[in-house]
Amino acid sequence: ETITKLLYNIGSRKEVEQYLRHFASVESQKFAVIKVGGAVLTDELDTLASALSFLHRVGLYPIVVHGAGPQLNHLLEEAGVEPEYHDGIRVTDRATLEIARRVFQEENIKLVEALERMGTRAWPISGGVFTADYLDRDRYQFVGRITRVNKNLVESSIRAGALPILTSLAETPDGQILNVNADVAAGELARVLEPLKIIYLNEKGGLFHGGTGKKIDVINLDEEYDELLKEPWMRYGTKLKVTQIHDLLMHLPRTSSVAIISAEHLHKELFTHSGAGTLIRRGYRLFRADSLEKLDVDRVRKLLQETDPAIQSGQQSVASYLNELDATIQQAADGKGVQVYGDESYEVLAVVEPRSLPAISFSRVTKLLSTKTAQLNNVPDNLWAVLRRDHASLVWECPRDDPQNQWNFERADGSFSSDGHTLFWYGIDDPTAVSHVKASSSPSAMAGQSSSVFSAAGAQRRSLTTASAHAPRRVGLIGARGYTGRELVSLIDRHPHLELACVSSRELAGKPLQGYKKADIVYDNLSPQQLVERDDVDCWVLALPNGVCAPFVAAVMEAPEASRPLLVDLSADYRFDDQWTYGLPEFTREQVHHARRISNPGCYATGAQMALHPLLSHMDAHSMPTVFGVSGYSGAGTKPSPKNDPAYLKDNLIPYSLTNHIHEREVSHRLGRPIAFMPHVASWFQGISLTVHVPLAKSMTSQDVLQQFEAQYAGEPLVRLEKTGVPVVRDISGKHGVTLGGFQVDATGRRAVIVATIDNLLKGAATQAVQNMNIAFGYSELEGIPLEK
Repeated sequence: ETITKLLYNIGSRKEVEQYLRHFASVESQKFAVIKVGGAVLTDELDTLASALSFLHRVGLYPIVVHGAGPQLNHLLEEAGVEPEYHDGIRVTDRATLEIARRVFQEENIKLVEALERMGTRAWPISGGVFTADYLDRDRYQFVGRITRVNKNLVESSIRAGALPILTSLAETPDGQILNVNADVAAGELARVLEPLKIIYLNEKGGLFHGGTGKKIDVINLDEEYDELLKEPWMRYGTKLKVTQIHDLLMHLPRTSSVAIISAEHLHKELFTHSGAGTLIRRGYRLFRADSLEKLDVDRVRKLLQETDPAIQSGQQSVASYLNELDATIQQAADGKGVQVYGDESYEVLAVVEPRSLPAISFSRVTKLLSTKTAQLNNVPDNLWAVLRRDHASLVWECPRDDPQNQWNFERADGSFSSDGHTLFWYGIDDPTAVSHVKASSSPSAMAGQSSSVFSAAGAQRRSLTTASAHAPRRVGLIGARGYTGRELVSLIDRHPHLELACVSSRELAGKPLQGYKKADIVYDNLSPQQLVERDDVDCWVLALPNGVCAPFVAAVMEAPEASRPLLVDLSADYRFDDQWTYGLPEFTREQVHHARRISNPGCYATGAQMALHPLLSHMDAHSMPTVFGVSGYSGAGTKPSPKNDPAYLKDNLIPYSLTNHIHEREVSHRLGRPIAFMPHVASWFQGISLTVHVPLAKSMTSQDVLQQFEAQYAGEPLVRLEKTGVPVVRDISGKHGVTLGGFQVDATGRRAVIVATIDNLLKGAATQAVQNMNIAFGYSELEGIPLEK
């Protein structure tokens, strides 16, 4: 259960559980075949072993086939054997085969031992799986062409609870060992096992477009293969790999796919919609029809019955809808009428009608349906790409509270909400035309239209989002005078779905708010009771000093529960109150999603917990972790004091609150064990450095420590691991995440030291508040947070 919860740090709980169920729905040997290149074994052995162990601990059994090309080349060079290739295939003479056999076995044992050290059972299988004939004995000598795959050894390993680790060596029926390319061996094994995933691990982490240099996210072979091969950069090894993958997938079920990914990002590729490498699949070939006669009406009927809310609720029958659709098609002329889009499996369906208004002609989507299978395979996004290609301007409508509206907002140039619905459009720029389009969304104009066009929609890169979205949420900011308030205003100003309703500051009341471009706002000086009177605020952010929030919170809590806005408190007042949700998303993401009162963690506390949490189960119960923290003077606020006086701080370092600091108590409370914290303030403006000492219960290596952090923070976009260096504070200032590094262990193996850096105004305050609001409102977690900053 603990390991599964760690996956929630990679993606949302819903998508992680969706993929776990998907992978667990097949026999264990049908989960994944993973081909590992020799360079990965040399350069990323521990990362690979950690990733495979993680999968094993959630009950999955990937089958690993590895090569050893770089290692073999090195040993051949040492032995004075000159490599020889024909048509990209290594000629394998007896001397080469002897060295190859030895190096394959050594690399195989090396991976197995790395897995066993992590507590993961693994079986070394260096023969007995692949039977082969000579590929061309005269030309290639001892190179094999696989003729048979014995899957019994693989299945036996899995039944015993061990990961099967295979070399790509094969034997002839009379026992002669032959060399086989590991890509080919993995492909042949996949043809027999028909797994859901075939994964090729490489150092690059995917396939890259030869023209733009950008990583290719997805290749849908049925739609893109022929054109892809015509690209001028599609040559040599890249073309060969894509061709081999195409041929492999054509012989496998359509549910199978190939991923090219790095070992470091394997979990994100497997368990999130967005993925991390290059996904290659057959996809679904799409069609377009202009009459019902060109459709398989029985399959359309089945799709409507399974996915259309209007049909399922009884508002309309399938027969009446098809009759209306047929009548609409018949009324059109000159081939400019209704167009019905779908896929050959009838997993998705879109109906698009032409519309003409005084200022513009455009197309309107009146129906878009999708099965869950199509969602998992990204078919709605493929269909959307075709709609964008065929229609220069498009309009569609959804209920304003549709839980999938995030998908719509991401694809629209504009939107307009009225009478409980939101109208979306793209390709319409003229203000007059936009006005006419808005008018067309009135209840009378929309009579007879589907009440939910995108009834099963929402994709990020590969599959469907689970986020909710609404018209922009309005935020009230109390205590907007300080540095954190300034950063919050800046973040909300660039946020696509948040806007400021009001800002309150006693000192600045009556003055215009600076740095906010969405609207002209003047500072108020709101009393607690006035918060209740404001019914146009969806969220109150309390950016007040410690001990000041209680009257404002009490006033909001007097309102009926159903009408209470979201509360986000940036002070320490409620961090120890179990009725409030502690808003550190990397650890409490699921709780924040359901929260209505969120206590934002402290800046020091965020960085310290990030550095301590991965080692929590490995700490010595009889010794106390210590945290030495140094912050820029913005952390001391705007009220004048020596701690924020640049002149006093010049060439100086000020220790303060050396015992029982509020963040010491906060971290100890959250971790469930005491820690010692010594804060200091320095002469720079913003940014924190934390040097964290962790006493260990048993001896560990630096690599062991790093692996705990890699497992904990895999897929976390706001956490960066500096694996070989020590992070410095000047590199984190102005950035929105946390950097963790150092990862040193003393000679005894019982004392680890980690260094964390964090911007106290951003991830330590404002950014984390926006992150929490995004999750609570159902937006994408990083909406409005500029990761490049």
